[in-house]
Amino acid sequence: MSLPFAVRPRAAARAVALCLLVALLTACARPQLFQQEAYVFGTRVDLTVYGNSQEQAEAAMAAVLQEFDRLHHALHAWQPSEVTRLNEALAQGDPAEVSEELATLLADATEIAERGDELFDPALGRLIALWGFHDEEFEPELPDADALQTVLEARPRMSDLTIDGTTVSTENPAVQIDLGGYAKGYALDRAAAILREMGVGNALINIGGNVMALGGKGDLPWRIGIQHPREPRPLATLPLYDGEAIGTSGDYQRFFEIDGERYSHLLDPRTGYPAEGTQALTVLVTPRERAGTWSDAASKSPFIAGDDWLRYLRAYDIEHGLRVADDGRIEVTRELNARLKIPSGVGPVRVVD
Repeated sequence: MSLPFAVRPRAAARAVALCLLVALLTACARPQLFQQEAYVFGTRVDLTVYGNSQEQAEAAMAAVLQEFDRLHHALHAWQPSEVTRLNEALAQGDPAEVSEELATLLADATEIAERGDELFDPALGRLIALWGFHDEEFEPELPDADALQTVLEARPRMSDLTIDGTTVSTENPAVQIDLGGYAKGYALDRAAAILREMGVGNALINIGGNVMALGGKGDLPWRIGIQHPREPRPLATLPLYDGEAIGTSGDYQRFFEIDGERYSHLLDPRTGYPAEGTQALTVLVTPRERAGTWSDAASKSPFIAGDDWLRYLRAYDIEHGLRVADDGRIEVTRELNARLKIPSGVGPVRVVD
């Protein structure tokens, strides 16, 4: 009768050992940050996943980078791609068959361009090429004045496209598609979709300053910085919450200088020259469908508009925006100002409605 009682201490010891092992494994599985970097779309890409499983995080980030590589080769504006094949057909006056994906992107970009009075217009590839920005390393050289005038008179724009299913055509041979001001935002949306499909709910996706947040870091939101356009430090920092995306257009990203004058890749279709009046313009898009796309494309028209930037921000139903004018003045909407932490020495900041 004593045998059952004799084995109980051993069973209890095993139970304690098991509990200690479970506790140890639980401690080892605390959420942590997993990161990966790459160079795609002509810029640096940073992926950060917050979670328990390194295997899951690495698999998800690899899938995202594979998708970025696909988009880079499909949407490239001057290296062989589906976009360059489309441009060749349009220049010859021929209709082109494109993928369903590209047809959808073109239709979407057309809508965004029209809402912004076509200040941002991906049909301006020929103009961008004249300025030399269709090269990884561009020379400090002004475009030929006659060639520039020819493009201005032709007035290529997205509304010149006819999109019938997957058939794209135009009667304006000057139309040349360049999705450079749109593709990074679309890539953010694709990355978010892939991460969610693979079970990742907490991540930060950064494509050259275009950033989208999923979830957060435990109980904390992600926190990011807005680059100062003239100094090697943040202009401000702010929290970024689940489903939000932020993007900045700046004259410091791709530019050259001649006789002390800066010429950036952000061209004004009304003049054919780089836009003047703004150093940088940031938009924050709160959760909505295609938030990543909007964070990229919707910063362009307000940047080009200069002092009239707020009108174009509102045209896209965006309330959170910040502008650094060419003289260094900082203007920020009341909604975004409530989120910002601005370091000492930056400013003054003017809040606008």
